[in-house]
Order: sequence, then C-alpha cells, then structure tokens
Amino acid sequence: MTRQSPDPWSRQAVREDLAAALPADFVAFYSTHHRAYLRYAHLQLGSRALAEQAVEDVFVRLAVQWPHVLRRPSVQAYAWTALQDAVTERLRVLARDRALVQTASFAAARDALRSEMETLESGLGLYAAIARLPERHYDAIVLHYVLGYPQREVAEVMGISYPTVRSHLRGARRRLARDLRLAWFTDSEEA
Repeated sequence: MTRQSPDPWSRQAVREDLAAALPADFVAFYSTHHRAYLRYAHLQLGSRALAEQAVEDVFVRLAVQWPHVLRRPSVQAYAWTALQDAVTERLRVLARDRALVQTASFAAARDALRSEMETLESGLGLYAAIARLPERHYDAIVLHYVLGYPQREVAEVMGISYPTVRSHLRGARRRLARDLRLAWFTDSEEA
C-alpha cells in the first residue's frame, strides 16, 4: 500500500480574530470547504501560491457578499462557481491551460488510485482524457477520484445533489471509456 504524503492544507482555519468578527455560518462554511477548494485550485493552477490567492479571493468575496450569498438557492453552488471563475480568470491571465497533468499534488493523489488507473495513465493518457471532459464531469472526477472525496462530499462541495454527482461520474466514465477505447470502465464504480 502506498503511503500518501500529508495534506499541506489540513489545518486551515479562520484566524480567531477574524472568526469573532465574521458570521458564524460563514466561518462554518469556510471551515468545511476551504481545504477542498485549495486542493482543487492547486490541481488547476499548478502552484500553491496561486491556489491560495485564488481561494482567499473567493472567500473574501463571499464574506463581503455573505448576506446576498445566503439568499442564493444554493450557497455551495454559488461558491463553487465563484471558485471556478477565479481559477479560470487566473488561467486566462497567465495564458495557461489547466495544470492537472503537471501538478505535483496530482502525482501524490495518483499514488492512491487503483492500480488499473495508474496503468491507464502511463499507457493511455487517462489524465489528458480527464482534462478534456466537460466542466461538470471534470470537476466530479477530479474531486472524487483524484482528490478522494466521497460522492456525497463531492455533492456538498459542488452544491449539487448526490444523484447528480453520480450521473456526472457515470457520464464521465462512459466518455473516458469511449475516448480510451475501454470496455470495463463503466457503471460498476462504488459510492
């Protein structure tokens, strides 16, 4: 069994002085989502510093707009879209594509994947195929398979329903199977 390296963002929390000045529900949202947002942004941007800047910008924006954010149909979906916008804007300014394949943390996460997926990556370009998926399928695959979040947590982070996550994963697996010409990469995945 491969040992994973420690998560560099495992202890992120709102500073105590700020937590006292912010609404408790915002602090709870931050505490729940900050780590996942950082890990996702790092995979996309390829830099810890860029990821931290993007995520902090998102949380500052959310904090400033918190009463408005709470009136949205889904706080999670609104915040996830804000994160995606921040990452996309940074990639646009840098004139770069997603850094998924090159990101060092992706290599560490890859070590935890099933041996079949590691074999596919080396022989068939699985990660390049993942990078070509439509946005929602891509996000679900990255959060679930690459970063290791359970499907229910993926739903929470993305602000969508659990059945929708399952649908995105199923659609992504089908597309990957088609793109990689695989028969076995289908609906047999577990939650």
